[in-house]
Amino acid sequence: MTEMEYTYLGDTGLEVSRFCLGCMNFGSSADWMMNDRQASLELLDHALDAGINFLDTANAYSRGESEDIVGEAIADRDREELAIATKVYFPMDDGPNKSGLSRKHILDQAKASLDRLGTDYIDLYQIHRWDDHVPIEETLSALDHLVDEGLVRYVGASTMSSYQFTKALYTADVENLERFACMQPEYNAVDRHEEANLLPVCEGEGVGVIPWSPLAGGFLTGKYERDDSVPTDTRAETDEYTSNRFTDENWAVLDVIRELADEKDATPAQISLAWLLHKPVVDAPIVGPRTIDHLDENLGALDIELTPDEIDRIEEPKTPQWPAPGKD
Repeated sequence: MTEMEYTYLGDTGLEVSRFCLGCMNFGSSADWMMNDRQASLELLDHALDAGINFLDTANAYSRGESEDIVGEAIADRDREELAIATKVYFPMDDGPNKSGLSRKHILDQAKASLDRLGTDYIDLYQIHRWDDHVPIEETLSALDHLVDEGLVRYVGASTMSSYQFTKALYTADVENLERFACMQPEYNAVDRHEEANLLPVCEGEGVGVIPWSPLAGGFLTGKYERDDSVPTDTRAETDEYTSNRFTDENWAVLDVIRELADEKDATPAQISLAWLLHKPVVDAPIVGPRTIDHLDENLGALDIELTPDEIDRIEEPKTPQWPAPGKD
């Protein structure tokens, strides 16, 4: 089995595995491709045994069921060795004060997440999105309170414009509030827009980076073919996020990744993940395998070396479409 590697999360002293296990697929209340409780627990146990100590979930994943499953999986583990991350923002029920980043919702949901996770503290508590209706000062103040109370160790954010993120960092500095230590952006070999948005901010400010969708919704695994109809029982059949990757430029990137996979006796998924691991700004890609075999395949990316020329080969076919200033 591949030996796990560890790194520090941004400029913090928190040591995390080079892969973070994404737990979005755990539970039963979503419409696509979920792992039931038993399969989720088996996958979690395998990941923990393989040395992954970094788990990422959210209160909204299966309306709390994912957090509950993670809590069961870590109950008999050494809590001090683990870095448990969860998030807040999306609706947890109908009615007022059930979503967003108000002080009330954050504090209520932090307590609920702690109960489901069965732990006394959350290592990384992240805002899942930006909330246009709540002043960032209110959000940061609530997160700062959780840190002061010892309920949260670090705070982070996910998926926003560089302007929003910079504003949040500046506000934290000026108001002497807890600063975001980590950012969770979309980033993979065919979705590189964050290279001109969030990633320069993270690199300049010492913020950890844990990319979501490192395999572009499964596109970079190589399981789809350019001229074939979309296979049934795959994510692309029902999810536009994956099927929207089917462009000429993206296929050209995948062609190069497949060539390198053949040259290195690897899989396209391993080459795609190795590309991310070779980016200095990236700490730990968030992988969301559905099976233990997929997880082991992902971990094999740690053994792959890419030269600068090989990285250029992957990137050459596609010119990233940069977002307009101030836009997501």
